[in-house]
Amino acid sequence: MGRIFEVRKSTMFARYDRMAKQFSRIGKEIAIAVKKGGPDVNNNPMLRRVMQNGKSVNMPKDRIEAAIKNAMGKDTSNYDEVIYEGYAPHGIALMVVTATDNTTRTVANVRAHFNKGGGAAGNSGSVSFLFRHLGVFKLKPEGINLEELELELIDFGLEESGEDSEGNIVIQSGFTDFGNMQKALEEKGFTPISSELEWIPLNTIEVTTEQSEDVFKLIERLEQDDDVQHVFHNMA
Repeated sequence: MGRIFEVRKSTMFARYDRMAKQFSRIGKEIAIAVKKGGPDVNNNPMLRRVMQNGKSVNMPKDRIEAAIKNAMGKDTSNYDEVIYEGYAPHGIALMVVTATDNTTRTVANVRAHFNKGGGAAGNSGSVSFLFRHLGVFKLKPEGINLEELELELIDFGLEESGEDSEGNIVIQSGFTDFGNMQKALEEKGFTPISSELEWIPLNTIEVTTEQSEDVFKLIERLEQDDDVQHVFHNMA
């Protein structure tokens, strides 16, 4: 009985840590969105996107509103998005997206994670050519005819569409068409489950199970850093 309790407690803490990390990530993205486009959600599509993503991870409405209010304060931290590149073990390329108020701290921490995780941090452009920067929108499939939707979205930058492992519809647009696609979906009455800018690999690399464990250990190290928002890789 004691063992079962320990397992449940461990699972509960893991879920709490994951939720706390998600809320922190959304909070920083809200700060960046407000800094760039102001607090008026009607005139700030970036803020609308981040708020929707907050809802998708069950972030309470009052926490979202508090994050917007905090972002308007004079004493709040000013976060900037900074991207770092490098290689994990076994030649796997990584794109590390951070939101930081202290780039000196962040770059030192990211480089330390790469070194301790058996990887190698690189310079800007060292691995980004292996990825495409795309807008990725996820929609609930109910009431949607995918073929008809594709025809409606071609003029707004649609590049690819399909379904994920959970059956959600996934729409991809070019980086520069992200805003147009977001606006088109809104005007057509669709509320995405999530909408993100992601680094999608042009090609993926096959590795063994043991090798993938080495890569995931480094990714986990990076994701546990408070400044790291997302980590993208080209591992199959």
